[in-house]
Amino acid sequence: MNINDYISFASANPVCYLATCEGDQPRVRTVLLFFADKTGFYFGTLSPKDMSKQLHLNPKVEVCFYNNPHNQAQAKQLRLTGTVEFVDDPKLIHRLHKERLDLDDISGRNLEPFSEIFKVSAGDVHFWSLSDVMNEENIEHLTF
Repeated sequence: MNINDYISFASANPVCYLATCEGDQPRVRTVLLFFADKTGFYFGTLSPKDMSKQLHLNPKVEVCFYNNPHNQAQAKQLRLTGTVEFVDDPKLIHRLHKERLDLDDISGRNLEPFSEIFKVSAGDVHFWSLSDVMNEENIEHLTF
C-alpha cells in the first residue's frame, strides 16, 4: 500500500469518526472529511465547538473511515492515528465555508468567522477488514 491508496479510500468514504480526548475521557463524533491529498487529511470545525477546544488542548487523534457495504464480508476500515495541525489559510477557510453553506442556513448566521481547518499530516495509517480479526499483528501499516 502507498499513501494514495489511503487517500482514495478516505475520499470515497468521507463520512468518518474522529476521536479526541478530554482529560482522560475519549470523545468520538462523526465528521466529514474536507479533502485529502499528499499533504494530509483535512477537516473543518468551528472554534466554539468542544471538538476544537479538545484539539487545541490535545492534538492527538484517531480517525476511522468505513466503507459501509451491504455485504459485511466486504467491510473495510481505514484507521488514521496522528497529530492535528491547524491550518491558517484564509482562502482554504473560505473554500470550506462555501462548500458547507448549509450550516449557515441551519445556524441562522455566517459561520465563516468561526471556521477552522485542521489536518493530520503525520502518523500511522492502515486498513482493517474482517479477515484481520485474528491477524492484527500482521496488518500492514504506513507511517507518513
